[in-house]
Amino acid sequence: MLGCPRMSQKKRYWLFKSEPSVFSWSDLESAPQQTTYWEGVRNYQARNTLRDDVAVGDEVFFYHSQEKAIVGVCKVTRSGYPDHTAFDSKNKYYDPKSKKESPTWYMVDIQLKKALNRPATLEELKPIAKLKPMKLLQKGMRLSVQPVTESEWQTILKLTN
Repeated sequence: MLGCPRMSQKKRYWLFKSEPSVFSWSDLESAPQQTTYWEGVRNYQARNTLRDDVAVGDEVFFYHSQEKAIVGVCKVTRSGYPDHTAFDSKNKYYDPKSKKESPTWYMVDIQLKKALNRPATLEELKPIAKLKPMKLLQKGMRLSVQPVTESEWQTILKLTN
């Protein structure tokens, strides 16, 4: 069963984490139309966010987990839809329990918008008072898809310009 559709049409902001060895900012730069589907999310809370909350027009910080830094800005070009990699037994994200008629996992499409003038490192963000409540900076927060408030978004953009 699908979750409730987003009630507000107001643009939202997100942070998507990726290991550069799996999919990096330079991979996105090289992708056709600098667009990709964000596949392989295998956490139910993150899945619910992709399925129910992330929408076309939202903006995304692209975060390199290994480097612990925000490196760029993307925009969402397609809202949540079934993650087809879960149905492919040859794919590393295959899930035999996920069925086409009742998918377990979802993805969205993102497109590169711009690289930050310089990466915003986790260590640099931690001492900023305005960012203290940011999900990324909370102890134990490991979700690969996280909400970012408009204030947090603006603070980070100002910091990196």
